[in-house]
Amino acid sequence: MKKRDDEAVVRRFATACGNRSLAALRLLLAPEAVVIRDGGGKVAAALSPVRGADAAARCVTDLLPEAAVTVEAVNGQAGVVLRRAGAVVAVVSLSVTGAKVAAVWIVLNPDKLRHWV
Repeated sequence: MKKRDDEAVVRRFATACGNRSLAALRLLLAPEAVVIRDGGGKVAAALSPVRGADAAARCVTDLLPEAAVTVEAVNGQAGVVLRRAGAVVAVVSLSVTGAKVAAVWIVLNPDKLRHWV
């Protein structure tokens, strides 16, 4: 049952990203949530993690581009994929604890996104 519950949280996260809703993201993030970004030096993404629900929600809404958002398998679990004009521009993995997102990993590095179709 946990996998289905986690996927429901991921789907709510995807919807909040698609709507660019800071308030909805804040509600989904655990108070101690952390966001880690990978731009690979090719896309602007700070190197240090962002901590705390408020800062993490702002980071996600500021960093993720406006794009079509889908829930897909990412590293064997439900994750979020963002596409613009058919090309993948970001892949997001989440760690879910209970009904909250504890960690967000955002890959923006185009070299790492090349294999995504």
